[in-house]
Amino acid sequence: MTTTELLRGDLRLIAALVPEGSRVLDLGCGDGSLLGYLRDVRGCSVRGIELSRDGVVACVRAGIPCVQSDLDQGLASLADGAFDIVILSQTLQVVRYPDRVLREMLRVGERGIVSFPNFAHWRVRSYLAVRGQMPVSKAIPYSWYDTPNIHHTTIKDFRDLCDAAGARVLQEIPLVTSTKADPKRITAFPNLRADTAVAVVGSL
Repeated sequence: MTTTELLRGDLRLIAALVPEGSRVLDLGCGDGSLLGYLRDVRGCSVRGIELSRDGVVACVRAGIPCVQSDLDQGLASLADGAFDIVILSQTLQVVRYPDRVLREMLRVGERGIVSFPNFAHWRVRSYLAVRGQMPVSKAIPYSWYDTPNIHHTTIKDFRDLCDAAGARVLQEIPLVTSTKADPKRITAFPNLRADTAVAVVGSL
């Protein structure tokens, strides 16, 4: 198995969007696997911010610079334009103030790359309509009572968030990740057919 194959599907796509040699900050970096790939394969200068102690420990063990911090408290310790790329992968829906986090991303970075589950996917809609229960799927693998997801985001909602936060969507990549194959890009009716989205954003 190659280094790239060790990454989750949407992370492989994110990695491909990061220019070689970039200064990269990953917000909610988990165990640092994406940062490790970007450092070792794409020659990037990397740094992570992670809330969980286990994630920070995993990063440190892998030699990845990482600090433990709550993203909802902001990024005041980081200078404007300190990074070329700021990544927020599967984290937007778990922060309390996504608009503030998005603004801070674009303050400290030239570009942002965001991925999030699309709660408007047709399977989610059907599950709720037929069963009358909050859906559980590969893209949304939690029960309603133990989910870390505070906000149920859709692709259309994310566009509205960008407008409200003074950001613009430079590239939108709707995906189906719930199959065993690599993520499939969706072109028609993305808010209905995609279970996950990756977006490249910049300041207005």
